[in-house]
Amino acid sequence: MNIAPLTDKQIPDAVSLWTEAGLTRPWNDAIADCRRALRGPDSTVLAVTDDVGIVATAMVGHDGHRGWVYSLAVAERCRGHGFGAQLMSACEDWVRDRGIPKIQLMVRSENSDVLSFYGRLGYDRSDVVVLGKRLD
Repeated sequence: MNIAPLTDKQIPDAVSLWTEAGLTRPWNDAIADCRRALRGPDSTVLAVTDDVGIVATAMVGHDGHRGWVYSLAVAERCRGHGFGAQLMSACEDWVRDRGIPKIQLMVRSENSDVLSFYGRLGYDRSDVVVLGKRLD
């Protein structure tokens, strides 16, 4: 398994994977989000590839205190083989290597399979409410 930062050429394949995994929303421009993460000084998109192409991705970044993981997706044909766990480990290493003391992520509350996945990796629910406001 090869885990490396996504290339610009791979962006459409990553967005297709996010769409397949149900992570995209019509009001968000996933291609622009991916490009922004790749160009930011405190973020990247990691990709797992095999002979066929991209099999998993995760967007990772930090705000100086907290690391964040977004858009972790594994191709359906590769689920259950440890790709997601290894990719999360790579995200944790990326954040840890930058001296950031905490990593967190958001999961839609109805996504019980994904909540169970992160629970097995040692992630706990936080008693917070996430608030948002569209600026575009």
